[in-house]
Amino acid sequence: MRKSVIHGSYAILFGSFVLGCSAGAGAVGGTGEDTTSGESSSSTGSAQGAGGAGAASTGTFIDPSTGGNVVSTCMAGPEDDFDMDGFTITAGDCNDCDANANPGAIEVGPDDAMGMGGYQAADEDCDGEVDNVAPPCDASLALEGTDAMDGARAIELCKVSADGSWGVVSGQWVRANGSASSASLHNGILDGFGANVPPRAGGRVLAISSGTARDASDAGYVNHSYQGVGAGVAPPGFPQDVPNCTGATDIHDDVGLDLSIKAPTNATGYTFDFKFYSNEFPEFVCTDFNDQFIALVNPAPMGAINGNISFDSMNNPVSVNIAFFDVCQVNPAYPQFTCPLGTGELQGTGFANAEGGTGWLQTSAPIEGGATFSLRFAIWDTGDQSWDSTTIIDNFKWIANGGTVDVGTIDVPE
Repeated sequence: MRKSVIHGSYAILFGSFVLGCSAGAGAVGGTGEDTTSGESSSSTGSAQGAGGAGAASTGTFIDPSTGGNVVSTCMAGPEDDFDMDGFTITAGDCNDCDANANPGAIEVGPDDAMGMGGYQAADEDCDGEVDNVAPPCDASLALEGTDAMDGARAIELCKVSADGSWGVVSGQWVRANGSASSASLHNGILDGFGANVPPRAGGRVLAISSGTARDASDAGYVNHSYQGVGAGVAPPGFPQDVPNCTGATDIHDDVGLDLSIKAPTNATGYTFDFKFYSNEFPEFVCTDFNDQFIALVNPAPMGAINGNISFDSMNNPVSVNIAFFDVCQVNPAYPQFTCPLGTGELQGTGFANAEGGTGWLQTSAPIEGGATFSLRFAIWDTGDQSWDSTTIIDNFKWIANGGTVDVGTIDVPE
């Protein structure tokens, strides 16, 4: 089975492709060269073109639900849907012996020097082309982000769902509780954040802020305490207190991006990267003024907290109380903060050396292939409208490795 992490714009291979399915009559097949010296063979290209009358798939069936085990001989006819991926050969399934290949799948690109096994080119999305991975789509997006779909594009969610295909179904600027809003200074599409924080992928990042979603050089930037949309309503279960640090319950200047997304059929999960900055750090750690960032998913996956999938190892929401606050200046008055990443990633952001932020973090969550779900990024001031916080988000990636994906947030892997 081909094991891959699928990016919005490219793919990294983490294993070997051991599909053993050859083309039937009328199809364009791979070589069928045996690379396992056992019962399964490996196809070196698009296993087959679009199916049609008389087309068939034959070989060994690789079942992703069993970790890629060979479970039976595959003899798929035009109407069989042998791999049970929802597509027959007649409906365009170019490889009915592998559930990871069908018109609803996402294309997997070449080995990006991180693969642990041999790379085999293939046509996962059955469009008749091998490894035609879409490029990023955010190079020319405007700062203001008037169109909420540009928020999706800024994080490499480029494909729009059409006629039931996978992709972004809809996007909307919202308040934290999901009520409709509109573009404002609380959201922005940035070409980086300050002098030393470039995008993780593509040419832009999404920024949402309880202040102005701008860095110090951008038009519209206001230092520290921008008062925008005013009092808001928090989602159920929020603001979430940290143990032994009871915070206020009122929120202000809240903003969110709500996306409805349909997953590719071969996806098992997804990740996105983010950084959180706050004027509240370090003076207001463990106080009423606990500004928070959340990523709400509906339906909530197992392991989410009140639907939120971004939190630290102690289940604390993203705020000045999070364990990952590493971008800062050592202050003898707060010896508990060692600031291992220093102040470089504060330069030009509008956040002072005496304030702070996290390094790049990565949240992951599972998804069922072909499922439609909502993902809402939201941020707010807690307790008042002063001393703002900003989150930048980038590099959304689909995971399609056939394994288990858990909810969690970690430092971005090197």
